[in-house]
Amino acid sequence: MKRHRVVIAMSGGVDSSVAAALLVNQGYDVVGVMLRLWSEPGSHAYNRCCTPDSMSIARRIAHKLGIPFYAIDAQDIFYRTVVKQFYEGYGNGVTPNPCLVCNRLIRWDFLLKRARMMGAEFLATGHYARLRQTDHGLIQLLRAVDLSKDQSYVLHTLNQDQLKHTIYPLGDYKKNEVRQLAREYSLPVADRRDSQDLCFLAGENYRQFLSRNRPELVNSGPIYTTTGEKLGSHHGLAFYTIGQRRGLEINSRVPLYVIEKEVHRNAVIVGTREKLTKSSFVTGPAHWISGEYPNEIDKLQVKIRYNSRETRARTMPREGGGLNVILEEPLAGITPGQAVVFYSEDVCLGGAIIANTRRGKSGKQINTC
Repeated sequence: MKRHRVVIAMSGGVDSSVAAALLVNQGYDVVGVMLRLWSEPGSHAYNRCCTPDSMSIARRIAHKLGIPFYAIDAQDIFYRTVVKQFYEGYGNGVTPNPCLVCNRLIRWDFLLKRARMMGAEFLATGHYARLRQTDHGLIQLLRAVDLSKDQSYVLHTLNQDQLKHTIYPLGDYKKNEVRQLAREYSLPVADRRDSQDLCFLAGENYRQFLSRNRPELVNSGPIYTTTGEKLGSHHGLAFYTIGQRRGLEINSRVPLYVIEKEVHRNAVIVGTREKLTKSSFVTGPAHWISGEYPNEIDKLQVKIRYNSRETRARTMPREGGGLNVILEEPLAGITPGQAVVFYSEDVCLGGAIIANTRRGKSGKQINTC
């Protein structure tokens, strides 16, 4: 019987290595692949997803598992899609999430297409998430069994065709079980530390990276209160995030937080925590994994950041495909450029990018995407 071929995206880490081993043990025809991603020219730092050390470890793992291993050059497309959008996001006064762009345009477009060209039926990764097919043939994206590692938030941009050709071998395992499997398979990555940083920053602070590569974004400007009082100066809008309190270098008798970033006048707006908390916000065009506005819309749970707590919410469509999101419980730190992701129990329904907001001359907030 012909075995299904699966391309496994390998990083040299414990998750993708164990995922590859599980696929081999399940009888798939497995091919290991690592993408060569962009890193800063003239720098001795490497993209953390494909350092020479990581490449060497992934190749050793593949050899141990008896599977072929290939490196694919994706530096140009990664720079054009992921890194440029990172620059553009900060230039527009929002806080971008490059991992969402990478999953949508690099892993499940660029890499999936090449996997299919290699004769593979599926692309597999070491993400913690699960898939389920309904009686009607719909592929659902589910939270991982290990909720502390669940990555459905960063996978919400995928569509039905992509998910039909995807396998997540680790979705039913907890992280400690994955490390134990690495030991049982004698893989030399069982205790390798997970990387949490943006890969192309190579461990560097993003502020230093932007200062060097996009110095035009580092323009000082005023810090105002919500009532228009000037309290000081900032070092560049890109260096500040919604909800930030430390590093503002202003004098105030009460704690103040970054409430908004106004690109049109290069200003940071600060206010009390009460001003930071919101019970509603708007989004750009929504993406629904099923391809349709979900029936479960009245009982949605939402996350506004990868590690944020959830709350219930209602949504109402806006012109252009965006949403008005009304929260059951107000949340602080709702950040333009980040994703709001919608769930119905364990099922990830989709998501949207939180839209930018700015104040007009009258003080009224104007929505911009």
